[in-house]
Amino acid sequence: MKKKTTGLTLVLTGVLAAVGVGIGLYFINFALQRGNEKDAAAPPAASSQILDPTVRQQPVPDFEQGEWQLVAHDGLRLAATHFKPKQPSDRWVIVVHGYGRDQRSVWDIASVYLQAGYHVLTPDLRASGKSEGQYLSMGYWESKDLALWTKDLVRQAPQAQVVLHGVSMGAATVMLTAARGLPSNVKAVVEDCSYTSAYEMFAMQLQKIFGLPSFPIMNIVDGVSRLKVGHFISDAAPLQEIDKIKLPVLFIHGEADELAPVQMADRLYAAAKGKKQLLKIVGAEHADARKADRRAYYAAVFAFIDQHLENKN
Repeated sequence: MKKKTTGLTLVLTGVLAAVGVGIGLYFINFALQRGNEKDAAAPPAASSQILDPTVRQQPVPDFEQGEWQLVAHDGLRLAATHFKPKQPSDRWVIVVHGYGRDQRSVWDIASVYLQAGYHVLTPDLRASGKSEGQYLSMGYWESKDLALWTKDLVRQAPQAQVVLHGVSMGAATVMLTAARGLPSNVKAVVEDCSYTSAYEMFAMQLQKIFGLPSFPIMNIVDGVSRLKVGHFISDAAPLQEIDKIKLPVLFIHGEADELAPVQMADRLYAAAKGKKQLLKIVGAEHADARKADRRAYYAAVFAFIDQHLENKN
């Protein structure tokens, strides 16, 4: 009887493990995998559930442009666009798009910087736009890629003073990048509506979209992510890394953000150890602050950056 009981227990354990892995794979593919049967370059399926469908791609800035390419640490070919201002300048900004988008979604931001005399680099993050890749990693691998873009920029423009400006997942990416070792050319960070951690944000969306509790599903998803994407979702956590950032950080967040609630900005700001500033935009939803109050947004951005850039071209 004992052998039969042991055997049954093993079988049940195996079945439960298989079911758990199946659930984890479903959610990883739903939330992070690029492409579908009709379009191999389509954003993850979850993006249709959590992103504003009325948002349109921004027009290409009316400035001279050139294509940049880079090979990531794992061999993926990454793409970016470099826009040149009308006059020579040592000021540069890398503007980083968010989840389910590509670089075109931040070309409105790029245009404002260009008009202010900055060179602008807008990368397509891995598994987005023209860049290769099958899975998003919510800022984990993207931050390694952005560090490479930054170093490549400085190699091509040694006198550059560089700002990192990211929106949503791009905001998480610039913070995770800033927590790494970067060239001294990088002077400041602007993060717009980051999450504290991808794990926490997905747990909230799991309840909102599917009506399911985070435990044990997110625990399973976290482990499956390590197998499929090469890292735990819980590793994509700016809140865990923010105390390593020595650069000045401007935090911007919409008070009506339901995807990454404004309390996340409060926690990130409180945990930051370096020079910092927090701007909250009344009535702004996720990634909508620059549209909800354009004047306050860009006034804060340039006032903050100007404090930390040398007065050169």
